[in-house]
Amino acid sequence: MIILILNSGSSSVKYQLWDTENGGMKAKGLVSRIGIDGPMLEHYVGGKKYKFTPNEIIDHKKGIELALNALVDSEYGVLENIDSIEAVGHRVVHGGEAFAKSALIDDEVIKAIRECIPLAPLHNPPNLIGIEACKEILKNIPQVAVFDTAFHQTMEPYAYIYAIPYEMYEKYRIRRYGFHGTSHYYVANRAAEMLGQPIEKLKIITAHLGNGASIAAVDGGKSVDTSMGFTPLEGLVMGTRCGDIDPAVVLFIIKQTELSPQETDNLLNKKSGLRGISGVSSDFRDILEAAASGNERAKLARDVYVYRIGKYIGAYIAAMGGADAVVFTAGAGENSPILRKMVLEKLNFFGLEIDDEKNEAAVGVEADISSESAKIKTLVIPTNEELVIAQETERIVGKIL
Repeated sequence: MIILILNSGSSSVKYQLWDTENGGMKAKGLVSRIGIDGPMLEHYVGGKKYKFTPNEIIDHKKGIELALNALVDSEYGVLENIDSIEAVGHRVVHGGEAFAKSALIDDEVIKAIRECIPLAPLHNPPNLIGIEACKEILKNIPQVAVFDTAFHQTMEPYAYIYAIPYEMYEKYRIRRYGFHGTSHYYVANRAAEMLGQPIEKLKIITAHLGNGASIAAVDGGKSVDTSMGFTPLEGLVMGTRCGDIDPAVVLFIIKQTELSPQETDNLLNKKSGLRGISGVSSDFRDILEAAASGNERAKLARDVYVYRIGKYIGAYIAAMGGADAVVFTAGAGENSPILRKMVLEKLNFFGLEIDDEKNEAAVGVEADISSESAKIKTLVIPTNEELVIAQETERIVGKIL
């Protein structure tokens, strides 16, 4: 099946074209700076990069049209015409409690996604814009929504309910939702394959460590807990997000600085985390470099980041009554041997032990980096959310074709 995969952000559209029967991904690209000056299209096919700069401010519809034009271009395209596309799969950040799995998009699904906008005001609106643009451009081609939150809908109430008046949950649906679900689902299932065991028999901790970061406890293939909460702000220290803090800190900041709620939200989401502590960067590579050169705030940012990851892994081993494997994925998780080593050094007593040579060699590749004496396996697995979206889209659309 020929599937177009879209991830529509507030000012960008990421896309991939998949042929699920003949070799997987055929092309990918990014349309950036939508709605502002200097929009750009970067298109990748056959190991080559093509770059274009439209001479006008564009909207999401125009951005998707640019992507489609690139896919059918006579020089660098991979399709004869857009009618070759059989389905569209969308990454949708928030499905609330309405979706515990992916869904064929119709008017009711669109309505439900729109109702989740208060829960994801930065993400769901552009996701909807991408869906509406495809309805207009691609007409009757079926579309599927794959939700970041769906995988975590298996959590028990005791894991997702906050200890605030229950009426807040009933009226506003304030609870832990969790995110990065597609990534956690993929690497947990891939881990089971690497271990040669049914996932139903395994307890796996998955650590998605990118600029946004979260950890999930996956017991028998189901998410039983995850570090992100009502929003992606909770949990680990991230590139620019603060992660777990005393809620009273937010009120204190507002009172002391007279920042508006929106300005405070921006402070916690975009000016905190590694960037906020270090004053250097939101990128862990830059933090390591600055720390190595003696920057004390960079050292502190590094140590806080590593400490929080280790604490969550330990907590989830306890929550599941043990673990069979810990999986590192996403940008820093896949590509930073020193991060993995630093995180696991304090977890040796659990039986998490790595082989230093295997760890150093595992950069952006699948690997079992466990030592021979390890009681809990440590795996590195590059995430592949687009593959999951393609598979889910094919599964759902295949039922109606």
